[in-house]
Amino acid sequence: MMKKLFYVALLLLPVILLASGGEHETSRYFSQTGRHSDFVPRIFNFVVFFGLIYYLVASPIKGFFKGRKEGIAAQLNAIESKLQEAKERQMDAEKALAESEIKAKELIEDSKKEAALLSKRIGENRTKDLELLEKLHEERMQHEERRMLKETIASVLHENITGDDIPLSEKQVVEIIAKKVA
Repeated sequence: MMKKLFYVALLLLPVILLASGGEHETSRYFSQTGRHSDFVPRIFNFVVFFGLIYYLVASPIKGFFKGRKEGIAAQLNAIESKLQEAKERQMDAEKALAESEIKAKELIEDSKKEAALLSKRIGENRTKDLELLEKLHEERMQHEERRMLKETIASVLHENITGDDIPLSEKQVVEIIAKKVA
């Protein structure tokens, strides 16, 4: 409680000290103007001063705030248009992503099918090649067997049979050659 009283006294002390001695000034003002206070002239001066300041500063201040308002509105519109463009690009990108995912799945399926077809073709070609190689091998073996047989027969005939063992006339030789040629 004492503390509150101290603060109140501290606040009222300047008021009490400044309140004394005002009678002399008031009487001098009254003797010069005929009024007890200068409240009305001060109000008039304030209104004139405020009017002048308003007249000089109001247009630039209004212009500044109007320009600022328009600038902010333009920035806001620009930001909104950029935001809308970004949303549209995002939607386009999402659509493109969905389409690319679908295409990727299709490509994977197509590549699997193509790989299966290629492996089937390669398998078929291998079997055909193997069959062809086996056939060529058999034909070569038969050819070699015939050649060897002919060589063996020819060598046996040349070694064992001479021209004196088989009497052939010229007519018989010509017939044999004609048969061979035909």
